[in-house]
Amino acid sequence: MFACTGYAAQSADAPLAPFDFSRRDLRPKDVRIEIAFCGVCHSDLHQARNEWKNTVYPCLPGHEIVGRVVEVGPEVTKFRVGQNAAIGCMVDSCRTCASCKDGLEQYCENMFVGTYNGADKQTGENTYGGYSDQIVCDEDFVLRLPENLDLAAAAPLLCAGITTYSPLRRWKVGPGMKVGVVGLGGLGHMAVKLAHAMGANVVLFTTSPNKVEDAKKLGADDVVISKDKEQMAAHASSFDFILDCVAAQHDINEYIALLKRDATLCQVGAPEDPLAVAVFSLIFSRRNFAGSLIGGIAETQEMLDFCGEHGITSDIEIIPIQDIEKAYARMLKSDVKYRFVIDMSSLKQAV
Repeated sequence: MFACTGYAAQSADAPLAPFDFSRRDLRPKDVRIEIAFCGVCHSDLHQARNEWKNTVYPCLPGHEIVGRVVEVGPEVTKFRVGQNAAIGCMVDSCRTCASCKDGLEQYCENMFVGTYNGADKQTGENTYGGYSDQIVCDEDFVLRLPENLDLAAAAPLLCAGITTYSPLRRWKVGPGMKVGVVGLGGLGHMAVKLAHAMGANVVLFTTSPNKVEDAKKLGADDVVISKDKEQMAAHASSFDFILDCVAAQHDINEYIALLKRDATLCQVGAPEDPLAVAVFSLIFSRRNFAGSLIGGIAETQEMLDFCGEHGITSDIEIIPIQDIEKAYARMLKSDVKYRFVIDMSSLKQAV
């Protein structure tokens, strides 16, 4: 075991605060990473405050991790000391079920091990995430970072990037397709960038007129104010694919009505309460309402390589770890363009 430090919540109503803990000694295929930056995901807030009712405390969040390899186990072949590396939402899975064998570890039938608030497959101990100075992970769940990408701005690719890339690839988004993106937040801004890079005609849906200019700068060909019924009606039955990135309650049927026959709306935003679907809108045009969860390790590496090829990163605001609670409060107000990233060097001043 070796000593680490980070920021953790001790209970659902406690603010994140300095926390000393231990990481395991390296197993033969383990990589130890000194964390440089960690993105802030809305899931971190959900977990820290036990909003999903499954949090194990202490809870040390963070699953958008980038840094430098500082030690490797004796059987490691994919990484070397001094190399930049990344870890996303998973650090292990059963590796034997059908989903794992298909490279879809995110759908592991025995449940993947979350980077934080997960149970280690060997010890059963709770996992701690990236709001810390170091992390240890099996090399099979560590990712290579393209050298041309800014390290801090690449961090949110490990969640926001793959969450939007995976469904775009699954439904074969490309040239000649009309693709809608609902919401211009942490997920939506990545979806616009990625769909644009894939060659699609991208339409951004937003309730905020002040986001029109931003959306077009990010790659949207058109922007629809979703509160405007005439603007919405003008796009009826015209989309090949829509990616819904909104986590708040909204009328999903307004967007289903915009799909062509046989087209798909995929949900990646996760509202707290169920969305009501008008089934006749699906039935009469053979439309599809689907969902998607992050991506497997191979697909996440594919996404990072794609982003390296196209120079894609997240739009970020860098914060010190001391400001994490302020960042959470601002995130709840959508007061960030478009993702917070923690500079983990600030941890040295914070503890």
